[in-house]
Amino acid sequence: MQKNPNKAGGGFRTNQNGLLFEQTTSLNLALINAGFDINQYDVYRNGEFIGRSINKIAFSNVFLQEHGINYLDYNSKRWEPDEAFINELNYTVYIIEKKFQSQGGSVDEKLATFPFKILEYQKLLAPINYNVQYIYLLSSKWFNTPKYQDYYDYMKALGCPYYFDVLPLSALGL
Repeated sequence: MQKNPNKAGGGFRTNQNGLLFEQTTSLNLALINAGFDINQYDVYRNGEFIGRSINKIAFSNVFLQEHGINYLDYNSKRWEPDEAFINELNYTVYIIEKKFQSQGGSVDEKLATFPFKILEYQKLLAPINYNVQYIYLLSSKWFNTPKYQDYYDYMKALGCPYYFDVLPLSALGL
């Protein structure tokens, strides 16, 4: 579902293109529309706590801190997922990276970087025994084209799911 974007932050092209896509695709809104309740970060189904919906810096400042993890003990930089769903039913952290592009550029190349990012998230989450599932949410206007088929074959071969415009909640173990 759509939400109103915040146009602050990032460079000119980010504000014009990617930031709008990132902010108008909301995991929380999708969860609420599917009948889940959210209290700050906590997600409930029929009154039962099932996980957390969290994003950006809150991943480190809330989720990791609550588990006593200082990211600098495991990674040389802070990783800030666009969104993440921490599924407490299957102990999996679903990292959701949103990509939008309207002209050729570096986002194309970033699609192939997920194996490294998965390793970094695995290092962070190993002390608390959570699995990691990395997921791409891509803008279909740019990415749903045959020129990216090699990327999609690579993602499929290495177990990295990708979706266009809409992330099915089943992809989060729900």
